[in-house]
Amino acid sequence: MKKALLMSSSRMGELGYLEHAEQQLHTIFQHDAEEVLFIPYAAVSFSFDEFENIVKAAFERYGYGLKSIHRFSDPVSAVKNAKAIAVGGGNTFALLNRLYQSNIVELISQRVNDGELPYVGWSAGSNIATPTIRTTNDMPIVQPPSFNALNIAPFQMNPHFISGKPVGHNGESREERLNEFLSINPEEQLLALYEGSALYIENQQGRILGEKEGLWFKAPNQIEKILPNTPFELTMIKGVN
Repeated sequence: MKKALLMSSSRMGELGYLEHAEQQLHTIFQHDAEEVLFIPYAAVSFSFDEFENIVKAAFERYGYGLKSIHRFSDPVSAVKNAKAIAVGGGNTFALLNRLYQSNIVELISQRVNDGELPYVGWSAGSNIATPTIRTTNDMPIVQPPSFNALNIAPFQMNPHFISGKPVGHNGESREERLNEFLSINPEEQLLALYEGSALYIENQQGRILGEKEGLWFKAPNQIEKILPNTPFELTMIKGVN
């Protein structure tokens, strides 16, 4: 069975790292993940060692082992042998570029979509789980060979969604930026997630986890709410044809 947990963020409010995500992680792992393969490739301003230590502490607190892919000499073999995978947040462009450099984009996509490997991502790790990274919030600090990503969720997503503009900000709001995407790509729709929320995927069904609803951007200035814990068919949200 295909399973994926695509979280908007690693933190919610004043809570610590992944402190809000305990029940979300149990939903996908069901207390049965002895060692999760962690991919820290989104880290830019801190080391993979540091990233692994932060995430490992959180996962072990909930009863799950974790080891980073950079501890293995062969990333392809590491993914082939993994029982579960987690991809952390940071810069989406750096993350996808490093996945391509490691020759594991197609492999991760195939194993997850075939139901062989449960997938957990947050922030950038959720961005790359969609067909492309065109709706990330991140700056393109590197240029990956392609924007094409893992296609685990069959539609675009926007993590870290925040509505409106801060006082004094004269640039575009998030709604305006996403409206630009929908205007250029009228055949597509997308799902935006507030901090602390997640999309949980089981086969062809989705469910919003967390306290807040998901936002289904159907067209420019046309948004519909998807209530938490309400199952829906993934095909409801239009993706790339």
